[in-house]
Amino acid sequence: MSAEIHYQRLNADNFTGYSLDDFVRHQSVTESWRKKAGDWKLVPNVYEENWSQLQCREIAEDVVHHINFGQTGFGAFDGERIIGFATVSHRIFGTAARYVQLVCFQISKEYRRQGIGRKLFSMVCEEARRLGTDKLYISAHSSKESQAAYRALGCTRAEEVNAELAAAEPFDIQMEYSL
Repeated sequence: MSAEIHYQRLNADNFTGYSLDDFVRHQSVTESWRKKAGDWKLVPNVYEENWSQLQCREIAEDVVHHINFGQTGFGAFDGERIIGFATVSHRIFGTAARYVQLVCFQISKEYRRQGIGRKLFSMVCEEARRLGTDKLYISAHSSKESQAAYRALGCTRAEEVNAELAAAEPFDIQMEYSL
C-alpha cells in the first residue's frame, strides 16, 4: 500500500473489464439486521462473502457498460490499481423526483477504514447534486458492519422505498442520504 492514493472519474482509460482482478471483496458476517414483527433486530447470520476472479470480471464489465450508458463512476487508485469504486445512476426517481441510486460502493478489504469510502461517497454525492436531486438512494447490505458504515456516513432509512430495488434484494435495507 502506498501513501499516494488518488481519485478519478472512471472512464475507458482507467477502468476495464480486468480492473478488479486484484480487488479483494471479502466480508465476514456474523449478524445482520432483519425486520421481525415490525421491528428491526440484529440476528445471528454467519457467512463469508468473497468475489471470485470471475465475479470480479463480471462486475467490472457491468461497471464498464454502465459508465458508458447511464451511470457515473469514481475510483480510488493506489498507483494504477483500483482499490475502491462507487457508481451513481443518472435515473432520477421518487414521487417528487428526488432520488438517484448509489449503485456500487466497494472498498478492497485491505484499504478499508482509511477514509477512502468517505471520499468516494462525497464524490458520488457531488455528482448526485449535479444531476439535480436532493437524495441519494442506497439498497444497502444488511450486515451489522455495512449498516454501521452507512450510518457513519449519515445515511438513514429511506423515507420512500423504491419497490423495484427492494424486491431485487429483499434482505437489503433501503436507505437514503440527504444531499
